[in-house]
Amino acid sequence: MKIIVLKFGGTSVGTTDRIKKVAKIIAKYKKKYHVIVLSSAMSGVTNNLINLSKKISKNFSDSEYDVLVSSGEQMSCALISGELINQGFNSRSWISWQIPINTEGKYKFSRINKINKSKILSYLKQGGIPIITGFQGINNKNRITTIGRGGTDASAIMFATFFNAEKCVIYTDVDGVYSTDPNKLKSAKKIKVISYEEMLEMASLGAKVMQPHSIQDARLNRVDVEVRSSFTDNEGTLITKKKNIINSKIITGISNTTNDAKVTLLGVRDKPGIAASIFKPLSENSINVDMVVQNISANGKETDLTFTIKSEDLTKTKKIILQNKKINFRDLIFDKNVSKVSIIGVGMVTTPGVTYRMFQSLAKQKINIQVISTSEIKISVLINKKNVRKAISALHKEFKLNK
Repeated sequence: MKIIVLKFGGTSVGTTDRIKKVAKIIAKYKKKYHVIVLSSAMSGVTNNLINLSKKISKNFSDSEYDVLVSSGEQMSCALISGELINQGFNSRSWISWQIPINTEGKYKFSRINKINKSKILSYLKQGGIPIITGFQGINNKNRITTIGRGGTDASAIMFATFFNAEKCVIYTDVDGVYSTDPNKLKSAKKIKVISYEEMLEMASLGAKVMQPHSIQDARLNRVDVEVRSSFTDNEGTLITKKKNIINSKIITGISNTTNDAKVTLLGVRDKPGIAASIFKPLSENSINVDMVVQNISANGKETDLTFTIKSEDLTKTKKIILQNKKINFRDLIFDKNVSKVSIIGVGMVTTPGVTYRMFQSLAKQKINIQVISTSEIKISVLINKKNVRKAISALHKEFKLNK
């Protein structure tokens, strides 16, 4: 049985006219495959439901939150199925508990661990097109759970895994993954094929095409993922294994963040375990620390420690540090006018001089680097937010990504 999994995002199903177009896309695949469809809620619906919960309570129950926000997908699935029936197809909507899709973990942040295949396989054999609610499942208490914003991508990838699908196609409002944000640089080029590892880095570093945990699921389960637009017939971007890619470029893409903040503790009294004393309470409060740099004074008694966090965690971070009795420091400085710019590419593993070329390119534009972090396939620098477009343009040209 040749199966393909299709996922449609909120903008793709945002109106009834768009849903009619989605049904036509599904019908084309039906000529060649048994089709499983996962749908997000119509654009704006989930946010409206979240706002309703906030009007009820600032501490709205997590379990009831999941019941509430999961209702958006039920609506869009019924509309898609209804349109397919209107076109003469055998189709029906499926809510997660009807399959069931089993999850584990906390409400709002669960993960899919099992999908019961029997009912869906039986329906596919009958020629049916199942339209399934993404973003959700049920736990061992038979309660509805959700798997985080953007979770329908993860739902689709897990369906592709459990049903051994030939491919998972993610339909969204962009027609693929670009070398950098085309809104910031007009010469950005669509990437035809990209590795899981590169896509994971790009998503983690600011590219918003897919959620990082969805790409990680695809990588772990070796599911080929194609990102396409539901608004055009253009070819998309294939996310696949490194060995499937023939690429002469050293750098595949450039990403940047828009919500970073820099925290600097000056004159920290240096002693063994001081970094752990600073970061432990941040971790316990679910604050993710990213780039870290430490400078030791000449006498070895003091250190300046700088790190980055998400800007929405700034107030909470300040409070936690000031209340921390285990550390002593002279001053605490925050800066929200920063952005992380990163170059990503598996080619840099075997190519010397990439770091020099990046730094030299930024230096020519008189862009100061504040913090640096690296991995095998990426180099990230923290710069002033006002220089982001200039940095992206310079790096894009340096590594010939516009060709």
